[in-house]
Amino acid sequence: MPELPSRLDLAGETGWQRVSPRYVVVEVVGTIIAGTLACTAAAAIWYLLELQWALYAGAGVALITLLSLLFEPRRVRSIGYQLRRDDLVFRRGIMFQRFVAVPYGRMQLVDITRGPIDRWLGLADLKLVTAAAATGVAIPGLTQVDAERLRDRLVELAESRRAGL
Repeated sequence: MPELPSRLDLAGETGWQRVSPRYVVVEVVGTIIAGTLACTAAAAIWYLLELQWALYAGAGVALITLLSLLFEPRRVRSIGYQLRRDDLVFRRGIMFQRFVAVPYGRMQLVDITRGPIDRWLGLADLKLVTAAAATGVAIPGLTQVDAERLRDRLVELAESRRAGL
């Protein structure tokens, strides 16, 4: 029996493009803010209501926050995209990996967003919207120039695929 080609051949046509290493700063700041807010809430519950479990919950949140900070650089390195002949493939995740293939002809909107930390670091997020909500993709941590270049390329590819060229 002949060997069937891989349905999702990810090693072929072009290499994986990674997001900017500066995106680690965005993720670290978000993790620190979330961990600080959760620990503060736990400390307030412990202090005001004298509930002992809140102290243990706060310590657990602090530990999880510290462990998350250790994994942030690896998590950011796992984010990537690949432009193939007929679609864009997006990947992310270390332990629970997610791969999404978005056909160019199905793209309805390509949007660039920038938060305050992103603007400070010169980064942007590129969001691809399709008719199916499950295939919507947001590529975070692109440089502003790369995001604009990728947006223009994807719009061009989407228009040509919808026109049947």
